[in-house]
Amino acid sequence: NNYVGLSSLGHVLVVFGVFGTELTFELPDNDKQCFYEELEKDVRFDIDFQVISGGNYDVDCFVTDPQNNVLYNERKKQYDSFSHTTAMKGDYKVCFSNEFSTFTHKTVYMEFRYGDEVPLMPITRSTALTQLESSCVSIHEILKVVADSQTRYRLREAHDRTKAEHLLERVTYWSFGQTVMLFVIGISQVMLLRSFFTEKKGSVAATT
Repeated sequence: NNYVGLSSLGHVLVVFGVFGTELTFELPDNDKQCFYEELEKDVRFDIDFQVISGGNYDVDCFVTDPQNNVLYNERKKQYDSFSHTTAMKGDYKVCFSNEFSTFTHKTVYMEFRYGDEVPLMPITRSTALTQLESSCVSIHEILKVVADSQTRYRLREAHDRTKAEHLLERVTYWSFGQTVMLFVIGISQVMLLRSFFTEKKGSVAATT
């Protein structure tokens, strides 16, 4: 089993007070991979994960708090999301398990975010937002949606590409097997026909 700090891995993002880590990792068969992050009290964190390749595209996942209380526990999930607000300070652990698989390794994508987003514009202002400020806020919200959509499309593309490559591999093996079978059948038929002519020639010679 592996235990790794999230802050030291993946693509670390800091956007308006929200810290996040994105990473894609290999999960061998009969193995478990755990990540941890030290969080303060009353901090909200979000976890998104998806199995990109391997077997039935499923994995076990569980999340525990610093006292090893289970906050989330799901088995054989292809993808899921989980949100929680911390009740205490300490190391929170996220684990992915492929121990139920005996020969298939998995590729898993995970995104871990924590913190509260700071408003783009101060909320203590007594005056209304100008048209430019309103446009900035709208663009900011749209860009957040675009970023989430790009992540989903990227994961879907990786998932579909893996399935296509696996299908191509199976078709290649099947075609190779069919080709070998055709050669074997062809050679067998030629040898069978030759045996017929050999037997006929022998019977003619015996009668003469």
